[in-house]
Amino acid sequence: MNIPFLGNRRRNLQVRDPEGLAELLAECELLRSQVARAGVRLDDSPASLEALDQLVPGSWRDDEDTLTWLGNDVGLYLGTVVVRTVPGAVWEIRPDGQPVVRLASGREFDVVESGHAWAAGGVPELSQLYAEVAEA
Repeated sequence: MNIPFLGNRRRNLQVRDPEGLAELLAECELLRSQVARAGVRLDDSPASLEALDQLVPGSWRDDEDTLTWLGNDVGLYLGTVVVRTVPGAVWEIRPDGQPVVRLASGREFDVVESGHAWAAGGVPELSQLYAEVAEA
């Protein structure tokens, strides 16, 4: 569809404010509220990923909507930890609108997909994913 007054807005998805994007993606409100009830503090560190891995799955797995939102938040939180602790890692937005983490090597990491897998089944562990990404 070509709508002239919109121009090429969808094609130009370069991040003009990487710090602002990082702050926005780091909010993860549903995740933070869910884990706070379990006594887990998310401090954007790799150790907090280990704490998430230790959580007993809550009722989120019984509710499709909550599972979807939580999967997004978990993925964004994983990406936040990677971007804040792995040198050269940055957020990028793919043309389809999906946020991904791009490593200094150029490798792209779809953290949201990983978050959905973790929320649904606990596998792979977030700390394991982080270790693999940090090594790359």
